[in-house]
Amino acid sequence: MNERIAIDPEIQHGKPVIRGTRVPITRIVGGLAGGMTKEEIMREYEVTEEDIWAALNYACEPNEYVEISQRLYEGQTIDEIFERAREHWKE
Repeated sequence: MNERIAIDPEIQHGKPVIRGTRVPITRIVGGLAGGMTKEEIMREYEVTEEDIWAALNYACEPNEYVEISQRLYEGQTIDEIFERAREHWKE
């Protein structure tokens, strides 16, 4: 598991959260799917861009994680990849 993700039965009933916060992974992923920008999520939930990536990676199926990594390698910007992730969760 990613070092930025924590699962503790005492925090959010054991749902995965960003470590050191009470922000569930589902809130971050849901925010992206709902159209929030990464800047809005960072401001609203006081998380970092790295935390957002950790949430996306945790939520992704293995083949999606590989696809995101490949897109980064191919030179796509993080905003383009976030847009792709938003589209994925709308399906």
